[in-house]
Amino acid sequence: MIICHCGVVNGDTVARAVDAGARTLSQVCRSTGAGQDCGTCVFALRRLLCEHEASPHATLPEVESAAS
Repeated sequence: MIICHCGVVNGDTVARAVDAGARTLSQVCRSTGAGQDCGTCVFALRRLLCEHEASPHATLPEVESAAS
């Protein structure tokens, strides 16, 4: 499913970014290109980040409070 229509970023891309070490919303945005234009997807990105970090294979529970 496309999460960021501006950057054409889907949920799998976000999950791969988290698996590769992105631990904050800003890191996910920088590594995927999502959330860089209109910002409409930021809440969906944050939800995916939290869900992925809550999964059994996640290692760090930190979530940044604001997108840059």
